[in-house]
Formats: sequence, C-alpha cells, structure tokens
Amino acid sequence: MADILGGYLVAKALKRQEVECIFMLCGGHITPIYMGCDEEGIRLIDVRHEQTAGYAADGWARVTRKPGVAMVTAGPGVTNAITAIANAHRAEVPLVVIGGRSPIKDFEKGSLQEMDHTEILGPITKWARCVPSADRIPDYIEIAFRKAASGRPGPVFLEMPTDILLEVVNEENVVWPDKSETRARPWGDPGEIGKAAKALGEAKKPVVMGGSPLWWAGAAPLLRKFTETTHFPVFLNAMGRGALPPDHPNYFSYARRHALTGADAVLTLGVPQDFRMRYGKAISPEATWIQAETDSSLIGYNRNPEIGIIGDMGAVLEQLLDELGPREALPWVEELRGVEETNSAPVREKCERDGVPINHYRLIKEFNEILDEDTIVIGDGGDIIVLAGRIIRVHEHGHWMDPGPMGVLGVGLPFAMAAKAARPDKKVIVLNGDGAFGITAMDFDTLVRFNLPVVLVIGNDAGWGQMRTPQLMLFGADRSVGTDLSSTARYDKLAESMGGHGERVTEPEQIKPAIQRALDSGKPAVVDVLIDPRGLAAEANTRELAI
Repeated sequence: MADILGGYLVAKALKRQEVECIFMLCGGHITPIYMGCDEEGIRLIDVRHEQTAGYAADGWARVTRKPGVAMVTAGPGVTNAITAIANAHRAEVPLVVIGGRSPIKDFEKGSLQEMDHTEILGPITKWARCVPSADRIPDYIEIAFRKAASGRPGPVFLEMPTDILLEVVNEENVVWPDKSETRARPWGDPGEIGKAAKALGEAKKPVVMGGSPLWWAGAAPLLRKFTETTHFPVFLNAMGRGALPPDHPNYFSYARRHALTGADAVLTLGVPQDFRMRYGKAISPEATWIQAETDSSLIGYNRNPEIGIIGDMGAVLEQLLDELGPREALPWVEELRGVEETNSAPVREKCERDGVPINHYRLIKEFNEILDEDTIVIGDGGDIIVLAGRIIRVHEHGHWMDPGPMGVLGVGLPFAMAAKAARPDKKVIVLNGDGAFGITAMDFDTLVRFNLPVVLVIGNDAGWGQMRTPQLMLFGADRSVGTDLSSTARYDKLAESMGGHGERVTEPEQIKPAIQRALDSGKPAVVDVLIDPRGLAAEANTRELAI
C-alpha cells in the first residue's frame, strides 16, 4: 500500500461510513480533507457561511436518518457553526462536525486561528475530541458516527490539527475499524409495559402523544397500527408530525389542551416536558402519565410519571399493542372531534379573508393547499410558523422540519438545501418569515450554484413579527422599537439577481399560482408575499395559539 496524507485518510474513513455529501466552507486548515473527499467521490456543497453548513448537515440527518456531516475551518469557522451545533443538540439530531485546528506542535504559541475548540463545544455535543495522530483518524471517525447516532442522537465534534492532516502515513500501518451498525432495538421493561397497558386499557379518556423519536425509530407504521387497533386519539409534535395522515379519524391538533387536561391516562412517546408542555403541567395531575423515552435521564424531567418506560418507540408500541389487543372506539374520541371542530372554526374563518394586506392565516392556507404527499415542507420564522404548525397538513412522516426547541431562525434555506440534495425527487418548499430568510439569504447563491430547485415562500411583514406583535399590544401602536425591517426590500429581485426565479405577491388569490409557477420554473425560487405588518395584533383575538 502507498503512503497517504492524513487529510486523505479522513476522506477514506468518511467513505467507509457511507457519507454521500458534506456541507462545508473552505479554509486552509482543512484543505487536505476536502481535496481527499473530492478524490473519493464524496459530494461537497460549499456554502457562504459556516452556520449554513451546520444547519444543512442537520437537515440532511433529519431527511435521511443518518448523521449529517459539516466541515469547517479553525477558529472563526468553528465558532460560526456553534449555533447550528447547539440547535442539533437541543433537537437531538445526529450531526458530525469536523473542524480544523492550528498545528498541534505549535499549540499555545499564538498560531493563526489558534483555539482549543473542544473546550467550547464540550457542553453542547455528545462527544468532542482532538484527533491525536494521523494513524488514529479512522478510529476516531468511527467513534464519532457511532456516538452521534446511538441512544439519544446528537452532535459530535472532531478537531483535526493541520500538521496531522499533512502527516504522511503508510496505509499498511492503519487499522480500519468496521463500520458500527446494529439493527437491535431496546425493548421496554415487561413489568412497566404491563402497568402501562393496564392503565390504558382501563382508561375512559386515553390520549397518545408522539414526538421526534418516532421518526428516528421509523415507527410511523407501528403507530398507525396501534391507533387503528386501539382507536385512541393521537396528537403529534416536532418530527412526529406526519406519522399519521392529516385526515386520519384519530389524529387531532386543535383539541390538545382539552385532551391533555381532561384525560385519565396519557401515553407520551418521546415528548419532552419542556416549555412546549408547560414543564409537565400540560397534562392533568389526575391522569396516569406513562412516559416512554429512549434515554433514562429524561424520565421524570420536570415531572415524575406514574409509569416510566425506556425503549425504542417502535418496540414500545409493539409491546403495548400485544398487551392491549383490539379495542372499541370510546365516546371520548367523538367528544374530542367536536372540540377540534369548534376550536378550528375561528382559524378557518381567518384563512378565508380576502383583505389586503394579506393576513398570516390566508397565506398559510394557500401555502397548505399546494402541498401533497411528495412535498417536504420546512418552517422557519416566528408568528407565521406558530400558526403554520396548526394549519399545515403534513402528509408523510419525515416531510416536516422546523428548528425545534432552540428556537433559532435561518434554518429554512439550509434545511431545504439538504432535503433537495438528499431527495432530488421530492418537491421542497419553505415557509419563511422575512427576518428568518435574511439570516441565511446569501446562500440562495449556493442553491443556484448546485442546481437545487427549492421554493422559499416569504411572509413579508417588514419586521420581526413575533417580537413586534406583543410590543405593539403592550406599549402602543406607535411603539415598534428595534423590530422593524425594510418595507422596500425586494427579496424576489434578490433571487433573480442570483440566477433564480422570483415573484412578488400582493393579492391573496395570487399566492397559489405564484408558488406553482415557482415550482414549475425548475430553478431555486423566492415568492415574496406582502402580509399585514400589524401581524397578529391585527386580529380580534389569538385564542387559537393557546389551544
């Protein structure tokens, strides 16, 4: 075997991990890696900012269920990616970030972009290490991928010093670890499964709620079988959305508060009891709460369950189904259907309004009607995405992405970039706020350069709506401070100037045809929709946001 540079060894090790695509921004510290990746046939998508690289790698993982890979240079390259890494950490997404580093032999001499990145990234990764020698590169990469995807998924960070990447190694001396992979699933403790089945079987008002771990487990078919056998009502959040079709008779959205406060037994499948669940208070204290998680550290987080189960979400559903067997539909389901209809009525009414400027609801309604089973949809923004989460119908599991509990903005374009690169046969559409779009807007150039025809629909209210709306309501209609954006910015022209398709929309009836033309253009596209700058403050009430 021939001698090989450490950087080329990284590329070979990534190839053995079946890495197809890396999102990166060039830099001297990592040049040997991406030159090696080019020789190995690994697709490189070079972006305009490291934050985009991290978000796109995150998006790749969410679409493929395999760790996404981002590669950034030392110093500012790594620090620019920190927000994306933190977002993956909170959203529990498997991400491998490779960062350059100044020569290890010159450490603490003051070399260019010198920094010990692992100390910074340790708290927001599952594992952060500096590779100590070139011959250990394959070993460290195998560990990184295994740690990112195992158990509770999350980001890992590998620091690659330049002198190690330029070190020459004889391949005969390199130990190549086998790619770590297992199909084994952890099953729930039979005793706890039995207790859970008894509580659910005796319940008059059971509720099931599923979160992102349903997606990572590929558990949508099992959830559907479970639902259609037990006839329990189901609510979904985060990447659990789409695990049941939107027209399923046991799927609910607007009746969630009524269901969780009125239930006598609640099964949550990977649903963190964080702010989205009022820190555990969303579920009635009178209900028997059955908490199923993939990680034991989450059991009892913010509230102690009556029954705690650790296991793969699909395995847990199988076990519960075996215990429960077929059941008759309960009157509770019809009660919830009535609440669903009542609570959704004011939203439907607002969705039909024809006024100009266009309201948020009408934009989302028209956007929703363009979606089908072949569309991956991404939400990126504030107020507009809070509403979209209730109105948009997700037709397939894995076809909805949003930032998650970190609440970052700017993920829309990078997630879409990754989704189209990974699934070129799918339509990919983003619903953006104008503020969120601006954070990563320059990477529209990347979409054009790599011929990734996604459509970004911008709800343009010329402001940071989620901040401005309560500001106007609390302090007065003339008190928008630090929350206004340009009312003359032409995001459609920005898209055209970079070689994409752009349209501006001012009338409600123009929305759907404009989105369809954007899809038909075969180019990356922006549809810039002017919506009411008063935002939700213009509505008579916003009760549905709290339902």
